[in-house]
Amino acid sequence: MRRAAPGAFALDAGTRALYTTDASNYRRAPDAVLVPRHTDDLLAAVDACHRHGVPLVTRGGGTSVAGNAFGGGLLVDTSRHLTGIGEVDPGRRTVTVQPGVVLDDLRAAAAPYGLTFGPDPSTHGRCTLGGMIGNNACGSHSVAWGTTADNVESLDVLLPDGTRTTVGATSGDELERLANRPDRVGRLYAGLRDLTGRHRAALRTQLPTLARRVSGYALDQLLPENGTQVARALTGSEGSCAVVLGATLKLVEAPAARALVVLAYPDAPAAGDAVPALLAHHPLTVEGLDRGLVRAWQSRQPSKAAVRLPDGGAWLLVETGGADAAEAAAHARALVTALDGGHRPLSARIVTEPAEQRLLWRIREEGAGVATRVPSATPGGATAEAWPGLEDAAVPPERLGDYLRDFQKLMSDHGRQGLVYGHYGEGCLHVRLDFDLLTDSGTRKFRGFMEESAELIAAYGGSLSGEHGDGQSRSELLPRMFGPEVCDAFTEFKELWDPRGLMNPGVIVRPARIDADLRPARVTSPPGGVLPVFEYEDDEGDFARAVRRCVGVGKCRQEESPGVMCPSFRATREERHSTRGRAHLLSEMIDGELLTDGWRSEEVREALDLCLSCKGCKSDCPVGVDMATYKAEFLHHHYAGRRRPASHYSMGRLPQWLRLLARTRTAPLVNLLARVRPLAALGKRLGGIAPERDLPVLPPRPFTRERRREDAPPGPERPAVMLWPDTFSNHLSPRVLHAAAGVLEDAGFRVLLPEDEVCCGLTWISTGQLDAARRVLERAVRTLAPAVRAGIPVVGLEPSCTAALRSDLTELLPGEEAERTAAAVHTFAEFLEAFAPHWDPPEVARPALTQVHCHQHAVTGTAPDTSLHDRMGLRQERLPSGCCGLAGNFGFEKGHYELSQAIGEQALLPAVRAAADDTLVLADGFSCRTQIEQGTGRGAQHLAEVLWEGVRARRAGSGEGRQS
Repeated sequence: MRRAAPGAFALDAGTRALYTTDASNYRRAPDAVLVPRHTDDLLAAVDACHRHGVPLVTRGGGTSVAGNAFGGGLLVDTSRHLTGIGEVDPGRRTVTVQPGVVLDDLRAAAAPYGLTFGPDPSTHGRCTLGGMIGNNACGSHSVAWGTTADNVESLDVLLPDGTRTTVGATSGDELERLANRPDRVGRLYAGLRDLTGRHRAALRTQLPTLARRVSGYALDQLLPENGTQVARALTGSEGSCAVVLGATLKLVEAPAARALVVLAYPDAPAAGDAVPALLAHHPLTVEGLDRGLVRAWQSRQPSKAAVRLPDGGAWLLVETGGADAAEAAAHARALVTALDGGHRPLSARIVTEPAEQRLLWRIREEGAGVATRVPSATPGGATAEAWPGLEDAAVPPERLGDYLRDFQKLMSDHGRQGLVYGHYGEGCLHVRLDFDLLTDSGTRKFRGFMEESAELIAAYGGSLSGEHGDGQSRSELLPRMFGPEVCDAFTEFKELWDPRGLMNPGVIVRPARIDADLRPARVTSPPGGVLPVFEYEDDEGDFARAVRRCVGVGKCRQEESPGVMCPSFRATREERHSTRGRAHLLSEMIDGELLTDGWRSEEVREALDLCLSCKGCKSDCPVGVDMATYKAEFLHHHYAGRRRPASHYSMGRLPQWLRLLARTRTAPLVNLLARVRPLAALGKRLGGIAPERDLPVLPPRPFTRERRREDAPPGPERPAVMLWPDTFSNHLSPRVLHAAAGVLEDAGFRVLLPEDEVCCGLTWISTGQLDAARRVLERAVRTLAPAVRAGIPVVGLEPSCTAALRSDLTELLPGEEAERTAAAVHTFAEFLEAFAPHWDPPEVARPALTQVHCHQHAVTGTAPDTSLHDRMGLRQERLPSGCCGLAGNFGFEKGHYELSQAIGEQALLPAVRAAADDTLVLADGFSCRTQIEQGTGRGAQHLAEVLWEGVRARRAGSGEGRQS
């Protein structure tokens, strides 16, 4: 394989550790990993595995919840390079794709023709078509457009012995012709013909008929009355029969406009009862939410996004379509009017605004992550970890309400909790339950619950899997759903394709045990029993529990999203540079089987090296993974008692060096020396700074020195506010602090400064120098204590420093004093909105490009800023660029420049270059402004600067200094 696929094949422990699991409860290490660059690499892999008897597992986005795509002898990741999309044929409404194509990319390619691919799982931004074919994925709109199998025309497949063929619908004559071929393809078709003949009666009568029967093999597709649809029978086989090299798919016409009906019911079973009446109106989808899921989602939003739901305990999201918005809304109104009797909701809303529709769909789509923590059974207790396993059952929609009541009773009998939501229109429910998968007794209870649940589902004529496939979670339970003859037919089908049992062994037939290979129990304590430095309050002080938050849903792998996460993956598209990949490596470090060096692991250090510590995952990850904190924790232990990289001493201790320069008044000399190219190059090399970077020009004096010389403005006693002189603003960009002080005084406040030099400790935190960071924060808390106790608010201007005081402070210094300090800290816009609501900001009627700092996005939110921008009259365009790419010390460190620029070039820098001359470029973060200036030659301003310019212009226009 090294000769056949150089650069694509890996045997090292670090790469193997990335692929020990998917999004399921299970873990098994592969012997090797292949990331094929083209189809020839796949051909070579199948040939090698066949000749040497090595198992092979293929996967796409790795979001399989049931344990369908992990481990194996050779694990093949098709998602990085096998991403070709053929020409869309609008007449036939078909398109051909490679297996690594992400669903959203396919939908974007079809959109210009008014077409789309019907199945749309909630992971549509990162799931691949190969994975969807493997699992027979469905999504929210299968009510209208069916499952993936319903939309597959043909498959280009590679049999385990290397035979390549195309399968699809097969007429009777064609079947006979193929079955008579004297080769491997002939033997396959003869076997399929004979299998169907022997088991015809069972296939017609013993398979549940509901649309969401995804469990087992779809052998009824081989019946002649169904067109002997070999490709559709293979869809949902979870990679256990053949390798998919490509697929020809059906496309459907996308509605020109949509309306969303939100129906409120007392509880989930009552919502389930209403489903049959809704289906009579042929909606595009019927999705269910419960109150617990909505509350959990809202609690994780830094901006506390307002969700307008009618009063109730559960809701149905019913989508209608039309030729235009008016027609879609008319269909929605007709649907609501027609509901009567027990189907009538408590109340209803019709949502036509696309932005609000997207917000509601976001709650539904992030359910798989949000539901990983369920509220404690005791008031004030910690949330419990929740796991998949029974997350995907489906029953006939007309029986959904009753099933929900029985399922809730089953949960109660077993003492289990979970947040229920899902595809109510197809009777398919998603739920994660608070199983104890860390202990032997908990594992036994897990098995008992799963067995009883399987019996309940079968009694309702349902399917153990309604979307995710069987994997290791459910394959062992299939005999409880299917009779012995059908299970025998499954085994025969598998052996026709894969006689040696090399393709994804342990799935569907000859299954692995549902309680074997469980991952959570292996991730239970940090290496060497070392206690963490951070508090991890939401994870009971347990670093391993914090790492277990990552369950592999993979939102961090999306290349496009309105959030920040994950900038390094967007640039490299490598699994190790995703939040999930890094979390998996930390899990493996804790496990110790593959990564044996604990905190000294070089594999983990290398993966974390390209983490920008942007904190995007803290808010964007639906599970709440905070990789910036995990990185700081790791670096603290990794370098304990050892020499650190030069950048940790230079940029990690930057506040010390800048204070020293200020005290010695040597900033002008440093600026002069920095302009001497050989000296600048030497300084960068000694400091571990990227040679491509320009060093910032130091101002002659910091803001604090100039401000303390000034007299307090005249006037009556005014309420006080403490202005936080962060290191970046004070020593590198004092104009921002001057502007903020002017605005606050114009708004009627007396501006105070801390009596002593203070710092938030951010540079020490980001480089993992946590003992020093604690000392710095302790000093800050002591200095601010008198003002905080007096009720004086603190205003921060640098988003990263403000976020550190709001979140990292209490994680590193738990206690009442730190919590009071954190609660007193406000962003500039927050303060003006909360404490100066009657102050009129100056009119600044100009277009503006706004780059939101990633820490502000993740920790403090942006709603007050947006409100203030509107009041100023700014015609704002918020850039969907995520992190700017500089990210504090990251973009200045040697070896990071290329990635830093690649991230900036994704959206931010091109947008700034293209902006008109009169367009304001707003960026509150010093790093963002530096990246913009060095990447485009154009300056950017802090919001305070824009406001101060407006205030001064207003004063000049009125002929006097305005006080409010």
